[in-house]
Amino acid sequence: MFDGTFRRPVDAAVKPIGQALRSTGLTPDHLTVVGLLVGIGAGIAIGAGHLWIGLVLVVFAALPDLLDGALAKASGSSSQRGAFFDSTVDRVTDFFLLGGIAWYFATDDRYSGQLAMLPFAIAGVSALISYERAKAESLGIDAKGGLMERAERIIALCVGLAINVLLIPILWLMLVLTTITAVQRFVKVWRQAAVAPVTQERIEMRRSRRASRRVARIERRRTHVPRRNP
Repeated sequence: MFDGTFRRPVDAAVKPIGQALRSTGLTPDHLTVVGLLVGIGAGIAIGAGHLWIGLVLVVFAALPDLLDGALAKASGSSSQRGAFFDSTVDRVTDFFLLGGIAWYFATDDRYSGQLAMLPFAIAGVSALISYERAKAESLGIDAKGGLMERAERIIALCVGLAINVLLIPILWLMLVLTTITAVQRFVKVWRQAAVAPVTQERIEMRRSRRASRRVARIERRRTHVPRRNP
């Protein structure tokens, strides 16, 4: 929901930062790895019961995730590999954060051990949402949108970590809204596929076009002659 509404304003706001980062020699993959490491640290801190430290680290982990795209556009290094890497790292980071919360519930005497299943349930439904989008896009169908995408989940987790008494109600709300989002995406793809089913021939045609573009890019790089200083 936030992704569709605020994506353009956010991209415009971070564009100058991406231009500035271009001169540092960093690559988008570097920022992605930094975000992953900070996200792992956040999950460990949360699991150890240091919720405020975990909150700060979650915020810092979100910054590289926000800026890697801006740097990729500024440096002209956007690629399918980078997009795949970034998406995979997002999933790993999410599992560490929710796993940290599960460990916190399982080891803290104030909570029932069964409560640890709640963040795992959220992780499972979140993975389903990601799979629905990935599978739909492989078929040439749009599957974006929904009440609880990744941005909303991170914001909700931050609120729960900041206000400990709200953590459990927020997790239950996340589970409900994430499940609704999974249903929304399923219905969206189902309707699109019913109106305009994508045949295997069209899928292969798209794959062939993408392969041709990759070959053309490789050929351009190979034949490019760098300028020499006079």
